[in-house]
Amino acid sequence: MHYYQHNIADYRKDTSHLTLLEHGAYRQLLDQYYLNEQPLSLDETKIFRLLSAKTAEEKNAIKSVLGDFFTQTEAGYIHRRCEIEIQTFHSKSEVASKSAKVRWQCERNANAMPTHSERNANHKPLTINHKPLTNIDIHDDFQRFWNAYPKKVGRQAALKAWNKTKPNIEEVLIALDWQKETDQWYKNGGQFIPNPATWINQGRHMDERPEQITF
Repeated sequence: MHYYQHNIADYRKDTSHLTLLEHGAYRQLLDQYYLNEQPLSLDETKIFRLLSAKTAEEKNAIKSVLGDFFTQTEAGYIHRRCEIEIQTFHSKSEVASKSAKVRWQCERNANAMPTHSERNANHKPLTINHKPLTNIDIHDDFQRFWNAYPKKVGRQAALKAWNKTKPNIEEVLIALDWQKETDQWYKNGGQFIPNPATWINQGRHMDERPEQITF
């Protein structure tokens, strides 16, 4: 990863005890973790060399930060929040890749559609019960959304919004997984959960996971 979000308020709250030198060491360690997407080496000498730590004060700062915010395992120094963010990043990338492949395949199939004078090999219509096949897929995706959404009101309005916007179902399900765990949706028995149609029309599946970093 070459980019990650940094919540300044959370960071300052959890790192108020650090010295200025330790702050620099911590940010360098986080950058290295995200850049390589793997635990930090247990060999502190390698870490010192990697971060160009020369003085005893710099090396002690790195040791203090590793002890405060990282967990030592057989695989190396693990940072729980970094692992979550890396996993989320790759999940989003996989969904985007699948969506691109689906769009490419649809465009390819559309370009290969028979002319008015052609028929398919089995002489069967390209619809079922006089409904386009794409509509059937849309309804199936909507049902998956409806089953996953925690507030089941206004089904017809939600279906209308779904058919209009045609969101990617995989992106929708990933968004719902983390949104259902947020404090806002738990609060007061879920009274702040938007109606399904509102959620769809506002494109809430494209929201980004809020930062709740624990350093």
